[in-house]
Amino acid sequence: MHDERRRIEERVERLQNQRIKPAIYAATVPFEVTAWQAPGEPVSFEEAAAAPYEPFAMDTPWGPPWGTTWFRMHGEVPAEFAGRRVEAVIDLGFVGDWPGNQAEALVHLTDGTPLKAVNPLNQYVRIADPATGGEVIDYLVEAASNPDILANDFREPTPLGDVLTAGDKPLYTFKRADIAVLDEDVWHLDLDIQVLRELMLELGEHDPRRHEIAHALDHAMDLLDLDDISGSAAAVREALKPALSKPAHASAHVISGVGHAHIDSAWLWPIRETKRKTSRTFSNVTSLADEYEEFIFACSQAQQYEWVRDNYPQVWARIQESVKKGQWAPVGGMWVESDGNLPGGEAIARQLVHGKRFFIEHFGIETKGVWLPDSFGYNAAYPQLAKLAGNEWFLTQKISWNQTNKFPHHTFWWEGIDGTRIFTHFPPVDTYNARFSGEEMSRAVRNYAEKGAATRSLAPFGWGDGGGGPTREIMERARRLKDLEGSPRVEVEHPDAFFAKARAEYEDAPVWVGELYLELHRATYTSQARTKQGNRRSEHKLREAELWATTAALHAPGYSYPHEKLDRLWKTVLLHQFHDILPGSSIAWVHREAEAEYARVAEELEVLTAEAVTALGGGTSRVFNTSPYDRAEVVRDGAGTPVYVEVPASGSAPLTGGAEAPRPVTVTGRVIDNGLVRVEIAEDGTLSSVYDHRAGREVLADQGNLLRLHTDLPNYWDAWDVDKHYKNRYTDLLDPSEITVVDEDPLLGSVRITRPFGNGSTIVQTITVRAGSPRIDFETDIDWHEAEKFLKAGFPVDIRAAHSSAEIQFGHVQRPTHTNTSWEAARFEVSGHRWVHLAEPGYGVAVINDSTYGHDVSRTVREDGGTTTTVRLSLVRAPRVPDPGADQGRHRFTYSLLPGASIEDAVAAGYALNLPLRVADSAGEPQPVVSVDGAGVTVEAVKLADDVSGDVVVRLYESRGGRAQGVLRTGFPLAGAQVTDLLERPLEDAATDGDTVAVELRPFQILTLRLRRG
Repeated sequence: MHDERRRIEERVERLQNQRIKPAIYAATVPFEVTAWQAPGEPVSFEEAAAAPYEPFAMDTPWGPPWGTTWFRMHGEVPAEFAGRRVEAVIDLGFVGDWPGNQAEALVHLTDGTPLKAVNPLNQYVRIADPATGGEVIDYLVEAASNPDILANDFREPTPLGDVLTAGDKPLYTFKRADIAVLDEDVWHLDLDIQVLRELMLELGEHDPRRHEIAHALDHAMDLLDLDDISGSAAAVREALKPALSKPAHASAHVISGVGHAHIDSAWLWPIRETKRKTSRTFSNVTSLADEYEEFIFACSQAQQYEWVRDNYPQVWARIQESVKKGQWAPVGGMWVESDGNLPGGEAIARQLVHGKRFFIEHFGIETKGVWLPDSFGYNAAYPQLAKLAGNEWFLTQKISWNQTNKFPHHTFWWEGIDGTRIFTHFPPVDTYNARFSGEEMSRAVRNYAEKGAATRSLAPFGWGDGGGGPTREIMERARRLKDLEGSPRVEVEHPDAFFAKARAEYEDAPVWVGELYLELHRATYTSQARTKQGNRRSEHKLREAELWATTAALHAPGYSYPHEKLDRLWKTVLLHQFHDILPGSSIAWVHREAEAEYARVAEELEVLTAEAVTALGGGTSRVFNTSPYDRAEVVRDGAGTPVYVEVPASGSAPLTGGAEAPRPVTVTGRVIDNGLVRVEIAEDGTLSSVYDHRAGREVLADQGNLLRLHTDLPNYWDAWDVDKHYKNRYTDLLDPSEITVVDEDPLLGSVRITRPFGNGSTIVQTITVRAGSPRIDFETDIDWHEAEKFLKAGFPVDIRAAHSSAEIQFGHVQRPTHTNTSWEAARFEVSGHRWVHLAEPGYGVAVINDSTYGHDVSRTVREDGGTTTTVRLSLVRAPRVPDPGADQGRHRFTYSLLPGASIEDAVAAGYALNLPLRVADSAGEPQPVVSVDGAGVTVEAVKLADDVSGDVVVRLYESRGGRAQGVLRTGFPLAGAQVTDLLERPLEDAATDGDTVAVELRPFQILTLRLRRG
């Protein structure tokens, strides 16, 4: 037989695209359209309904960037359409086929009832099936003219990312608003051909099934009457039935499909637009559920549900009904799909608490899994946190984006730093926006790493990255792929059902230990530094407010714990931990608003904390320590005078408590010495020496605090990526304009260094050493005006460190300092929280920070045989896409060098730097709510129980990486204690003795105690 594949394939493609698709709508009549351009921000339906409308013609430009245009559409179904399926077809002037970042609209009835959205590949609204003829149609359509930020393939800066710079030129040209007859035979024929043709193209050239499909399509096309597509479609479909009816092989891979609409809570659009996106997508989904009884839609992010509940009650009611019918599956159990690396441990706990509680309260459903398909790596504390919140499984997809190493598993047990394991799956289809195309189905089978041991994988399907969700075409594909030879079997089912089946067949799945590091998007640890700083400071201010509010609730008569305010503020912070806000990968508008929100959060938390402290009684200046560690530090009193104080953990002490002053600080030229460390500053402003008097050794192997400015232009994804070649071109900032002694007090000495550089930028650093502490602080004020640059601060220390230790949520991870394998080499930029620690047996050094997450660690051997291990903090970047003004302007932060530090010292110093001592008037001397005896037992949170019972909730963890035993003492009469999960539900009774609780922890274990007051 002659090989005619090319002829057949080209024939089928042309007939499908040029004849069949255009015939899907058999007859149309246009709507009568009028329009009203809403001024400024979106308005309510009621305001839009009352607005004046003007005639509007098709092919007319409309929609300034970020604008809203309301269209009235009026029409009548012609009598000749009777007995057919009739739909409204609306094309706003869509560009491309991505629904998430362009024109979108929500169609309403005139009474305000939302019907359905229209998107590029979902342009219809059902009118009647069958129509009777004469139906009068009146719609009010809210159309958003969101700009296409992805234009030019994300390679060029654009002013469209902020309403302040986007201009007002119309973006779109309205193409179509019709009442149309859907020719269902033609529509189904198009889908039949799509599925068979795509399957054919994925099969091997020697596979008989490929040739069988080709000839079936060829013969079927012979039956297609080019002058009567509609009249011949049924015969063509009948001819294709045998090819579509052959069952899949007995050993065919099984794909569990679940509807999905990955809606970024903000990204290339502001939060206000996400609120509208949820209404559009959820309207689409509930409409689709009415048409396909087997349809199941998985949806995460409780925050988005709350937006719909508050703003679109009719859509909310439809969601509730879909949940009851089992077609809508709340998943994830988090407030938003947060970043996986940057939120603090307590913040991730609260993500899970608030998310799970929302679904329990509103749907009576406790979600079973963590659903995080798109975060940029996942910290190694997740397995324990997920399990403590009552989860059984974990899903992500993003690790398939690795640049260097292919992750070896798709189904596995993920083991965290404490030893907790959770059953985990990466969909081998390598997308969370699947469409059940032939290419996707082939890819899923080809990629699947568990062949021979397991047989099934998950495929989230539907248009995402901005919403839209599943379409009827995708559901029709799923029906055809349910049992089709040459393809994997597709079963639409709940994610819980998939995970139960996957675990049952693969209980002995392999184990992956430690973090899930994404070998891509490493710049998200640094981009948009002010957003990251706002998050860090918000987390610590929330901790502070909760601690002192709890203290006041226990010791100040008449004080009322601010449950509702703290709940609201936590949710604001949790929202901004979304995986395109906190990582710095959103448009300018998003980050401008984030900075303003963080400022409001800080102001309100400052008021709450001050109210709590004041409630304890005013009159005497006291120092309040929010840290879980005792502190002896230098603070400044109200007049700015340094004072040395000793303050217990989570407690307070008089400002002038008579603490014995340590050895005074001396400043001699550019040398600061406090008897513990001696810091010598070179003429170029770097540290030429840091001598540790206690250990009798030099700490540095080369210039310390070397500020290096790198050229930084990644190959793609500017705000997301830093590529390895950034290291090859740089300028060391070695030309200070001024070095000045600014403090020569016995309790502290400091030297200020000013460095102008680059494109009119300036760095002013104040290097401070305080009495009684080996910590060296670098208070940094940057006026930043660079573009496509990356600033780092390096500390080369004379330590042969086999690994670095970086703080993560509720513990730390160790990473090799060598690059023996491609896995280590790929970690050229990594994340950490408050500290990084380097050590050799007997000696260690920590670098502490108050707002920085990215860093790198490297190791070299000197000519003298010694080893230099260098840690470099990533301070500021200057990407231009998607925000051309990212990070421009002022940045103020502090980082520190702590010589002679153990891990425990690093933990304590991290808390101290991020939780400054508070000086306030208070006549009361309340006992700390709780205190702990036992090395390594660290208190992370102290609060009142969320159920308003008055119980005290304390979250502890083991912070050194070893076993720990201790005793927790309460500053109030204790009537009983329980170990609880993260949602404060009891797991078991805790052993108490009077006002104490015995505590025993495994390495990095998290323990939540609920303490009942006597």
